[in-house]
Amino acid sequence: MIGKHISLRAPEPADAELLFKWENDTSIWQVSNTIMPFSRFAIEQYVMNTQLDIYSTKQLRLMIDLHIKNKIVTIGTIDLFDFEPTHMRAGVGILIREEMSNKGYASEAMELLIDFAFNTLQLHQLYCNIDAENKKSLHLFKKFNFKEVGLKKEWLSVKNRWVDEYLLQLINDK
Repeated sequence: MIGKHISLRAPEPADAELLFKWENDTSIWQVSNTIMPFSRFAIEQYVMNTQLDIYSTKQLRLMIDLHIKNKIVTIGTIDLFDFEPTHMRAGVGILIREEMSNKGYASEAMELLIDFAFNTLQLHQLYCNIDAENKKSLHLFKKFNFKEVGLKKEWLSVKNRWVDEYLLQLINDK
């Protein structure tokens, strides 16, 4: 999937080191509901199994590559997870390296993913769960017409306090 500045692609073995770093970054565990570190072996095994389709694994991770002149830099990932083929829905998650945020790359990746999910996979809906304090993510998803359909009160325990979480949904009306 190719956009104006970025492309989305399947993970390659060379991405294992970067994924290992990102998955073990405790500063983002809150948004990914991670509570334990991943081993390098587990990440390598995950990457080796990415050739399996979404119907087998119930998820799809794509690397976000930024094209700068003749150079390609991986700046993040975008995922479909908890894929439900019977109900034709999946969750969406996105990670952009902090130094690359606020440049429009997350929006471009989201646009490509939504097009793929609705027009290639023929999904009926996408959803996401976003902590009420994550204003950047709320703004991004609302920009693509994800609607707030629920608020889970005191849903997340974050640094010894409770935080609400929004459920947002995008229905494919084609």
